[in-house]
Amino acid sequence: MAGWMEHEADSWREECGVVGIFGDDEASKLCYLALHALQHRGQEGAGIVTSDGGSMRAITGVGLVSEVFNQEKLGKLIGSSAIGHVRYATAGESALRNVQPFVAGYRFGSVAVAHNGNLVNYKELRARLEESGSIFNTSSDTEVVLHLIATSKARPFISRLVYACEQLEGAYSLVFLTEDKLVAVRDPYGFRPLVMGWRKNGALVFASETCALDLIEAEFEREVNPGEVVVMDKDGISSLCLMHRQERKACIFEHIYFALPNSVVFGRSVYESRYRIGQILAEESPVDCDVVIAVPDSGMVAALGYADKAGVPFQQGLIRSHYVGRTFIEPHQKIRDFGVKLKLAPVHNVLKGKRVVVVDDSIVRGTTSSKIVRLIKEAGAKEVHMRIASPPITGSCYYGVDTPCKEELISYRLSVEESRKFIGADSLAFLPLDSLRSMLGEEAPTFCDACFSGQYPILPRAGFYEQSKSTQAETFLPDNGSAIKYKPVGAV
Repeated sequence: MAGWMEHEADSWREECGVVGIFGDDEASKLCYLALHALQHRGQEGAGIVTSDGGSMRAITGVGLVSEVFNQEKLGKLIGSSAIGHVRYATAGESALRNVQPFVAGYRFGSVAVAHNGNLVNYKELRARLEESGSIFNTSSDTEVVLHLIATSKARPFISRLVYACEQLEGAYSLVFLTEDKLVAVRDPYGFRPLVMGWRKNGALVFASETCALDLIEAEFEREVNPGEVVVMDKDGISSLCLMHRQERKACIFEHIYFALPNSVVFGRSVYESRYRIGQILAEESPVDCDVVIAVPDSGMVAALGYADKAGVPFQQGLIRSHYVGRTFIEPHQKIRDFGVKLKLAPVHNVLKGKRVVVVDDSIVRGTTSSKIVRLIKEAGAKEVHMRIASPPITGSCYYGVDTPCKEELISYRLSVEESRKFIGADSLAFLPLDSLRSMLGEEAPTFCDACFSGQYPILPRAGFYEQSKSTQAETFLPDNGSAIKYKPVGAV
């Protein structure tokens, strides 16, 4: 079990995906399908809330979307409006109460919210609200948004919502549902994606990625702009740009890892971004090889780009199992690298006697990469050359991604050569940060690359808290602002 958990922890985790639908009699079923399309953004919990214009109904649960919902449950979620959420939940017994959307009642009705992002001033806001008498049911930063709405002195809901959002600092793409409204809000920096589209019957759809729109046949219209509040009710759609807009700082890791290749995120094709990254790796870090393979699934498109530019065949040297659940039975006799082998199987005929280039999206702690290299060499590969489709990760993310503290990051602690020795590869090369920025062209300043550069758009507060996923209890670890410092990484 420990080996599996270690493998699972040695990766980035996107916190969640959100969906909102207004004006369709099958809103709950469409929301369910859209959440399926966003399942890659969170596999530990899912929830849907619907409104029929007078009352709201909610179902949430721990597990995959298909495990939480069935035909009977969806049948209970009546109404023409819905919001949904998938998330990576914290471990332990409290996981269920942290699954969104959250629903709350206040003196003017009910409101539900689903959130993608992370608030850097969460601790400060929560402390202030608790001093005023607020009682919290969860450890999620999203709950403070509901309390801020409820404690606002304004009367109209939208005024309350704007009052709340003006106090938030950090990353937030939010969808709200009331008895008669669907509202989408994006933070002034636009860290996390949020798009909108229309179904042929006039239903409005919000989603974290365009792949969700595609599945339910909604035509993409545009992104929700940074700092924008979009409101949909029986009178139609309206847009408010009431929050001061900053220069956009969209998360570049959406293009490297989080989003599906068939999505368009921040106005760019994810597939094209990853393919071009692979080509850049081949141009800048070439090596004599016989075959190019990928660590599936996130390294696949970059590996195709590498193979194309290098003129070397791409083959599936590692096959990923799509049927690995969250629990399993491990033999009493220890099997080395059990967790990795459970998920990835080497194709011996592709690897035996070959000089192999392996393309992966990133290296976090390095433990999984070392196991993958060993797996490939044990399958008979003559040489294993790792090519990483991102720059070295030297800092934590504070804007909605579950990442280790920087001291656990291999590229913060070790040089590239030291990292190569640690994972056991014959060579190791990362995508240079300058090359990534060159690929983005004039838009480069509008992307956040703080996990590579240490240049944080919003500085983490002193005492900013991270949830530890390593224990059953939810504990908090102070960072004391040190994350704004970073260790330069040597050239390949």
